[in-house]
Amino acid sequence: MIRKPAVAGQFYPYEPKQLREQIAGFIKKTIKKEDALGVICPHAGYMFSGPVAGAVYSRINIPDKAVILCPNHTGRGAPFSIVTEGSWATPLGEVKIASEIGKKILKNSKELEEDASAHVSEHSIEVQLPFLQYLNPEISFVPICFAGGDYSSYEDIAAAISNTIKNADEKILMVASSDMSHYESQDVASQKDREAIDAILELDEKLLLKRIGDFNISMCGYVPVTVMLIACKKLGAKTAELVKYQTSGDVIGGYSEVVGYAGMIVK
Repeated sequence: MIRKPAVAGQFYPYEPKQLREQIAGFIKKTIKKEDALGVICPHAGYMFSGPVAGAVYSRINIPDKAVILCPNHTGRGAPFSIVTEGSWATPLGEVKIASEIGKKILKNSKELEEDASAHVSEHSIEVQLPFLQYLNPEISFVPICFAGGDYSSYEDIAAAISNTIKNADEKILMVASSDMSHYESQDVASQKDREAIDAILELDEKLLLKRIGDFNISMCGYVPVTVMLIACKKLGAKTAELVKYQTSGDVIGGYSEVVGYAGMIVK
């Protein structure tokens, strides 16, 4: 099965040449790269979130395999949806699903279900792929989509991912796809997002979940980020770093209703 692009021509250019040129404008080639266990990258239209995603991907070595975790914006499919076969098409070509890795993760989890329907129209993994393809044309990946759940479910899936990565004979990058606050004023969004960012910098996923509730932070990908943090800590994560933060207001100059974008590295 080949999953066709859902937002090419909307969130990013449909023409390969234009897409490569736009991504190239976001990538800083002179920055020293390092290995990462996981990253947090936004998933809005490239005009808005591309500079943040590019700042993160410029900083890290992109291995041949990735597990990409995303929120479920469409409401379709199982609560925890994984796909273990096929490929995804983008304007830059097809990206194969890392079937062996995906099947091991699925086998080791009580919560995950094989379900492509959650991914058909979901944009938050799709927008990560051209960046990864641009930097490593050999990339293959495992897509996992989350629609809510509780902490025990997050632990189950994080353990399945971390155990698979730990026993793999190659490096595997985790990508948690998330935007931050939605449609708040610039000041409010920045303040709320700082609460979430500080919890992530402390590698404290329980504090993150608490602050999401306490401060009513409309961070759409807090579940993928939570799972990624748990898995990274099981793999020995020591630090997290905020690479870049900005809002849609910083791009278009309107600050009454903005969306926040944070790019972070866990290592």
